[in-house]
Amino acid sequence: MKKIIFLSAFTVIASFTQAQISYGVKAGVNLTKFSGSDVGDNQFLVGFAGGGLINYKLADAISLQGEALYSLEGASFKGEGTSKIKAGYINIPVLAQYNHASGFYAETGPQIGFLISAKQSYDGNSNDIKDDFKKINFSWGLGAGYKLTNGLGIGARYNLGITSIADGDASVKLGGFHVGLSYTFGGGNE
Repeated sequence: MKKIIFLSAFTVIASFTQAQISYGVKAGVNLTKFSGSDVGDNQFLVGFAGGGLINYKLADAISLQGEALYSLEGASFKGEGTSKIKAGYINIPVLAQYNHASGFYAETGPQIGFLISAKQSYDGNSNDIKDDFKKINFSWGLGAGYKLTNGLGIGARYNLGITSIADGDASVKLGGFHVGLSYTFGGGNE
C-alpha cells in the first residue's frame, strides 16, 4: 500500500512540475560597446548570441528564466583605420519575468559572463588580448518581448555592465542591446 501511495504522489508531483517548466533555444544579434572613465570614443559592435533557456512558471503571471548563451561582444574604434575588440562570453542570465495574458512579457535580473576569448583586430591583423580582460563580467538585464502560444517569441534586452572588465585599475564596462528570437516547448506554452 505504501508503494502505491508513494508512486501516486510521485506521479502527481512529477506531472505538476513538468507542466510548470518549458525549455527552449534562442538566437539573435548583439549591439555592444564599452563605457567607463578609461574608455575612448567607441561605436557599437555587431555580434551574435545563441543558446538555450529554461523557464519555470512560479505563478500565473510570474516566471523565472535561466539561459546559457554564447555571446560575441565588444566595440569598434575608428581612427586612421578601424579597430575592433571582440570578446566571446558564455553568459548566464537569471531573469524574473512578468507575463501578461496577451503574450507580452517584461524581464529583469543579473547576468554573469565567463570570458572564453578576446581578440583585437586592426587592418587585417589580429592579436589575442584575453589576458587584458577579467575572466568574469557581471551585468544587469532589463528587457521585454512577446511570446506566441505556439512557443515562438521575440524579445529585446539591454544589459548594463556593472563591473569593470579590464584586468587592472582601468574602468571599462561592457554593455549593450540584444534582439532575438526564441522557441520554447513544454509546460510554459499553455
